[in-house]
Amino acid sequence: MSRRIEDTPFNVAWAMLCNLLLSFGCFQLCRILFLAVNYHYYAGHLSLDLLLNMFKGGLFFDASALVYVNGLYILLMLIPWIGKEKRGYQIVSKLVFVFLNAIALIANLADMIYFRYTGRRTTATIFSEFSHEGNIGKILGAELVNHWYLTVLFFVFIWAIWRLYRFPSELRKPNLRVYYPIQICLLLLTIPLCIFAIRGGIGRAVRPITISNANQYINRPVEAAIVLNTPFSIIRTIGKEPFENPRFLSDAEMLSLYSPVHYPQDSARFTPKNVVVFILESFSREYIGALRPSSVEQTDKESYTPFLDYLIPRSYTFEHAFGNGRKSIDGMPSVLSGIPMFVEPFFVTPAALNEVSGIAGELKKKGYHTAFFHGAANGSMGFQAFAKSTGFAEYYGRTEYESDSISKGSIDFDGTWAIWDEEFFQFFCNRLNSFKQPFAAAMFSASSHHPYAIPEKYKNTFPEGRMPIHKCIRYSDNALRLFFEKAAHEPWFKNTLFVITADHTNDTDMPLYQTDYGLFAVPIIFYDPGAGLTGRDTGLVQQIDIMPTVLSYLNYDKPFVAFGSDLLHTPTEERFAVNYLNGIYQYFKGDYVLQFDGSEVKAVYDFKNDPFQKHNLLGRVLSQKDMEKELKAVIQQYMKRMQEDNLVIRE
Repeated sequence: MSRRIEDTPFNVAWAMLCNLLLSFGCFQLCRILFLAVNYHYYAGHLSLDLLLNMFKGGLFFDASALVYVNGLYILLMLIPWIGKEKRGYQIVSKLVFVFLNAIALIANLADMIYFRYTGRRTTATIFSEFSHEGNIGKILGAELVNHWYLTVLFFVFIWAIWRLYRFPSELRKPNLRVYYPIQICLLLLTIPLCIFAIRGGIGRAVRPITISNANQYINRPVEAAIVLNTPFSIIRTIGKEPFENPRFLSDAEMLSLYSPVHYPQDSARFTPKNVVVFILESFSREYIGALRPSSVEQTDKESYTPFLDYLIPRSYTFEHAFGNGRKSIDGMPSVLSGIPMFVEPFFVTPAALNEVSGIAGELKKKGYHTAFFHGAANGSMGFQAFAKSTGFAEYYGRTEYESDSISKGSIDFDGTWAIWDEEFFQFFCNRLNSFKQPFAAAMFSASSHHPYAIPEKYKNTFPEGRMPIHKCIRYSDNALRLFFEKAAHEPWFKNTLFVITADHTNDTDMPLYQTDYGLFAVPIIFYDPGAGLTGRDTGLVQQIDIMPTVLSYLNYDKPFVAFGSDLLHTPTEERFAVNYLNGIYQYFKGDYVLQFDGSEVKAVYDFKNDPFQKHNLLGRVLSQKDMEKELKAVIQQYMKRMQEDNLVIRE
């Protein structure tokens, strides 16, 4: 009579295989749930063939993550030792299995919501980004309540894993002369299988798959999040060096195509105007009625920014303005130092220790008083460190606000992140009044941030919109109005250039802003109340253009490094915008956007006439080759300068 596999020396390996398949099934279910929760980002672009291709690609990433996550469990189950057959040992192995897979489930389920703010799967930099935040527990607690269904699903998953876990039967009187050779062979057989799973294939030509490999299964960068899983994305980016010189071009050709070094344009006399930069948390262009396109689809949408709608006709603004990243720690370097986000946020890379300049650093050379303001706890998000390194001599955070004799201290704390915008903006204005002119100051707002709360006194003034963030946008827009009403009476007001932008976009309910184009659509506004600077520019602009444009506006007479363009002297047809999402570089120029994965061009779209990017014009656009070479020059300059600590002009 044939023996059951449970009664043979293969019983532990068989039970392990069944349990790994259980884990693998959880990864697949998480992918389905991810798509269901975030379906509005993909609706209208998914076909059955594309969906099947993405899930096919997902198998490779799930297999890799499966081994990474369960490596310890696999070792425990396959170690050639007779003691592993005992019940007590197997109970410990079960606890290890459930614990490791619970962590993987938490990562996958949490990213179903966090994806809405980043547009990509979370990577290892998450630990650096929030390392100085003391309110994470409170935020996570609020999320557990707000997205209770995911919390319930987590416990359902854990319950299912616990109940469906397969214990091997205990061998009775095993023949050790047979048992040990079999166990050794099983271990030796499993090792290469695990390596193949981690690498994503078999053969010399196959190297360990990385996040960028997801792009071969998709049409749009945002779709990479469906193919990937969060445990893989985190594990594969631990300790990864984000800056490698790709050497696409010779140095001579690279310099002929692009250089981030800016030189004085003419001999005009420097104008010592004050500069005030507002970086508004999460102020997507979608929320601002005055900046939305006049298409039929958008005309019935409400605006959440009545003050900005009033200010925009009195300012110089842009129809096609883009952010260079998707996080707050991307926005600050882009806006204030002309540094885009490529691969990983600049803050959390080794290049953060490079010598860096910026608007403040350059204007300090002209005797400017420089200060940075952010109402959160000092050190939050690494802003204080970056502000100091880029030239801001003073930093004003929650500590300075609460120690101010005029402020009401902790009464004005929102309970989670920072001082309410209204009170902190007034504090900002008071401090500007005390500064000697000329000054350069930056304000990073905080109230239009998750968990989307507003002061109790405004509950009826700014009601809930279609999304929780809408009431916060209304509140922060009103705080901005109150700042300008107060500042307009100050003697420095008409000698000041104001720049208003967002750090990044946020959650969206309009299809136009759920595209690879719309995910980076931010406002960029230049307002000079003393010079009548007005107009609507139809050309391209990006956050990294702000620094060179501000310095050019002041007739700054020294060379500096910034990766953007001087909008005052760069012809419209030569302007570009660039951003990075899920391993894809997007390069906007003229009417087109080119998507490049670091090796080859994946798509070209006419983003002005085809904003939903439904028609891939790959190989059919005359400027494609030139755009590709220009983008390669930008990337190579960036990587080379990051590696060589060459982000400033050294005298």
